[in-house]
Amino acid sequence: MLAVGLFALAASCRHDPAKFEGPDPSTMPDEVRGDYVLFTLRCSKCHSLARPLQSGITDDVFWTEYVERMRLQPASGISPDDATHILRFLHYFSSGKVMRADEQHPQQLPWNRDGGT
Repeated sequence: MLAVGLFALAASCRHDPAKFEGPDPSTMPDEVRGDYVLFTLRCSKCHSLARPLQSGITDDVFWTEYVERMRLQPASGISPDDATHILRFLHYFSSGKVMRADEQHPQQLPWNRDGGT
């Protein structure tokens, strides 16, 4: 009886390969790749990356408000500087440029007025 139970338990715990939640960083310009890594570290602490990546949001003002709301959550660990990098990645991603490495670099944005990377 114990063997049958262990067999049933093992059969129900089959291992499926993890699904890749986000884009391939190697398809991104160097200027955005670090922003994406920070996005994955900070944003996956509280929710899946699919939540923002599949939201369909393309408005930079909305992203700014959304990231600020997330930044103010006690467990987010998102600093104001982190928010700048996260927003730069989200702009890049939502502009549809994420899959093409030959696209132009992210433009100067309201949260990045100095034009820095």
